Amino acid sequence: MWTAIHVIEGNEAANKIKDELIQEGFLVKISLFYKEGDNETYQILVPEFEAQEAYTVLIDLI
Repeated sequence: MWTAIHVIEGNEAANKIKDELIQEGFLVKISLFYKEGDNETYQILVPEFEAQEAYTVLIDLI
């Protein structure tokens, strides 16, 4: 099961976080969460068993 650890605006920003977490060794995918006009919001998703550790690494990255 995939768990959202972060929500961020913009595809470029979401992919940057995805790439950084992948470099840290996590399985990561992004999913469109909300779209209104040109504004897009994405969820950063990781497997449930890695969620806590991935979130901790994410905090250090941002």
